[in-house]
Amino acid sequence: MSTAVAGARTSLRHYASLFLTLDSAKSALFYYVLLTQVIKAQRHLRARGLTTTAKELYSWVSQQIVRLILSTPAMKKKVASQMDQAKLDIENRLVPKGPNVVRHLVLPPEGKSADWILKEMEIMDGEMGGSTDTWRLGKLSGAVYHGGDELSKLIVDAYSRYCVSNPLHPEVFPAVRKMEAEIVAMVLKMYHGPSGSAGVMTSGGTESIIMAVKTYRDWARAVKGITEPELIVPESGHAAFDKGAAYLGIKVHTIPLDPYTRQVDIKRVKRAINANTILLVGSCVNFPDGNQDNIVALGALAKKYKVGLHVDCCLGSFIVPFLEPSGLSKGSDKGRYRLQPFDFSVEGVTSISCDTHKYGFAPKGTSVIMYRTAELRQYQYYINPSWIGGVYASPSISGSRPGALIAGCWAVMQYMAAYLNSCREIVGAARAIADAITDDIPELYVLGNPPASVVAFASKHPKVDALEVGDAMAKLGWHLNGLSSPKSVHIACTRLTVPLVDQFIADLKDSVHVAKLSPTGKGSMVSVYGLGNSSAVGPEMVGQLASAFLDALYKA
Repeated sequence: MSTAVAGARTSLRHYASLFLTLDSAKSALFYYVLLTQVIKAQRHLRARGLTTTAKELYSWVSQQIVRLILSTPAMKKKVASQMDQAKLDIENRLVPKGPNVVRHLVLPPEGKSADWILKEMEIMDGEMGGSTDTWRLGKLSGAVYHGGDELSKLIVDAYSRYCVSNPLHPEVFPAVRKMEAEIVAMVLKMYHGPSGSAGVMTSGGTESIIMAVKTYRDWARAVKGITEPELIVPESGHAAFDKGAAYLGIKVHTIPLDPYTRQVDIKRVKRAINANTILLVGSCVNFPDGNQDNIVALGALAKKYKVGLHVDCCLGSFIVPFLEPSGLSKGSDKGRYRLQPFDFSVEGVTSISCDTHKYGFAPKGTSVIMYRTAELRQYQYYINPSWIGGVYASPSISGSRPGALIAGCWAVMQYMAAYLNSCREIVGAARAIADAITDDIPELYVLGNPPASVVAFASKHPKVDALEVGDAMAKLGWHLNGLSSPKSVHIACTRLTVPLVDQFIADLKDSVHVAKLSPTGKGSMVSVYGLGNSSAVGPEMVGQLASAFLDALYKA
C-alpha cells in the first residue's frame, strides 16, 4: 500500500513539475510576444512622434465612425450613386463610344495590309477628338521628353535595327550587351561613381526604385540578420518606394518636410532609425515640388548607423549632373536655386537611380540603377541554379527585355553627348517661371528652392485656391500636375516648354485672376483633391476612383 502511495506521489510530483514547466513556457512566450510588441510600438512612436501618432489614431477612429455612417442604407445608396457617376465620367473621358467606333475584340479572319493598319491607327488617334500631335504644342508638365525630330528618327532607326533582340541572350546579340554595359558606365561617370561601382538597366524609375528596395532587403537579411525590415522615406519621396515596400513586405516610416525648405526633417529621420532600418531615402530632385533633400546630412546618418542611402535622381536624371558644368549649380544672383552635393561624391550614398528616358531623351522604358559597389549589386540579382529548365539568372524583374530600347538609349546618348545646352535651356525656363511667380504674382509662392527643372506653386492669398488656378490653366490648354500638402500645382519643364515661358507666365497671371474672382469648385484638380480631403474616408474614395481609372484603361 505504502509503495502504491509513494508511486502516486512521485507521479503527482512529476505531472505537477511538468505542468509548472508548461505554465512557465506559456508565460515566457506571452512575455516574449508582449515585449516584441512593446518594442515595435516604441519604435513606431519614436519614428512618428506623439503628435503624428495621435493624428493617425484620430484619423483611424474617424474612419471607423464615417464608415459606420456610410454603411446605413440611405447613405450607402447615395454614395454608390455618386461614385458610379464619377466612374462613368472617367470611362467617358478615356473610352471612345458611338456608332462609328470599331472595336477589334477578336483576331481578324485574314491578315490586314500595312496600309489598312496605318489608316486604322490614324482613325483611332482621332476617336476622342484629339490628336497624337497635341503634345507638340508644349503645354505639358513633363510626360513627353522630346529631343527633337532628328533624334526621334535616330531612335526609330536604332529600334528597327535591333527590333528582335533580347539581352537575355547576350551570345546571340553581343552588340546589345555591349551597349547596355556602356550606358551603365556612362551614367556612373555622370554621377561620379567610384572605382568598383556598378549598375543595371531597368524599364523605368519605378523598377529601379523597387530593385533598390529589394537589394537592401536581401542585403540586410544576409549581412545583419534583419527579418522585419524598415525603410525611411521623406514625405516627398516617390510613391515607388511605398509600392516596392508593399510588394516586398517592408515597413515604411514617412518623414515630414521642413515647410520652408521642402527638405526632409533630418532630426526626424535620425529619430526613426532603429535596429530594423535597412535604408534611408533622399531625392535630387523630388517629383512633387522639384526640391532636393540634404543628401550630405542623410549620408552622414547612413554612414553612422551603417544603413543604405538611396538617392532618387530619376527626375533629376540628365539635368542635375550637368548643372555644375553648365554654370548653374551656384544658383541665381538673388541666392535662389543653389544645388547641393547629391551623388557618389557624398559619403554614405550607396545607390542612385537615374531615368535615361526623361531628360536623357532616350525612348520610354529605360532607366539605370547604380550601386557604390558591385558586391551590393549582387543582392539585386535573382538566380535559380536548380530549375529543371536550366540555370536561370536575371539582373532585374524582367527576364526577356527589349534590346531595341537599349539600342535607342545608347544611340541618343552618343548623339546628345554632354547635354549642356538642353540643361541650360530647360533649367533657364524653370527659373524664369519661378522668378516670375516670386517677383510678379503676389498671390502665389514657389515651394522651396528648386534647383533644376520642376517648379511648384501654392497660394498665399486667402481667396485664391492653387488648384482652382490649375483648373483655370487647364482651360487654357495646359496639362499640369495637382499636388497636396500643401494644395499646389507643378510644372516639369522640358524642351517643349522653353519657347512657351512667356505664354505660361501670362496665362498663369490670368488664371490667378479667374481663380480669385470666379472660382468654379468643379475642375478636375479641385474635385479630386477636394474629395481626398473631404472626410476621413476621402483618400479611400479617391482610391476607388483611381481603381476605376485603371479599369477604364483596359475597357476595349
